Amino acid sequence: MIHDLSKQPGMLGVYIAELRDLTIQTDRLRFRRNLERVGEAMAHAIAPTLAYEATDVVTPLGDAKGVKLVQQPVLATILRAGLPMHQGFLNVFDAADNAFVTAYRKYDEGGDFEIEVEYLSTPDLEGRTVVLVDPMLATGASMVLVLKALQRFGQPERIVVVCAIASREGVEAVRKQAPKGVEIWAAAIDDETTARGYIVPGLGDAGDLAYGLKR
Repeated sequence: MIHDLSKQPGMLGVYIAELRDLTIQTDRLRFRRNLERVGEAMAHAIAPTLAYEATDVVTPLGDAKGVKLVQQPVLATILRAGLPMHQGFLNVFDAADNAFVTAYRKYDEGGDFEIEVEYLSTPDLEGRTVVLVDPMLATGASMVLVLKALQRFGQPERIVVVCAIASREGVEAVRKQAPKGVEIWAAAIDDETTARGYIVPGLGDAGDLAYGLKR
């Protein structure tokens, strides 16, 4: 199931436009904050699809009827680029459990790369709703590996992949290679990827823009 939120008018499109803007990107604080705002907006978009139950709330002047989540989601992200969007989701689901994964491209001398997954910290995922947040879904290779690695910690009831910008190649890779039933929620879907696995037009390297160049 693919949800392309670019088809819905709203401020999410404004945040994505600013993330792409070459001039605005020079302000790292604003770039990180825009990723965080994208996370918040997408969390609110996903929230109505979760399960809620009635609850009684005691106020200073009497009792009121309210609602609460039946179960908190598990918010997962891929370090390091995913941290600002992950924080945006935490701003909405502030009592959620969390999982963190390292996945990076290991390049050879010819410029080709393999995806390495070295570290994974997660609660028990059995029967849970897992929301895996990553700003960019390019080739889909790292996302597929991370999803398969997470399954070692229990079988989630629902898996939701959330990205700011996805490529059609990445969407197809997840759809075909990831565990069945994975949902993809994207704020924008671009048509192309380069030979080095970058989305076109995309926005560049989200991790570098948020935190600085890496060796």
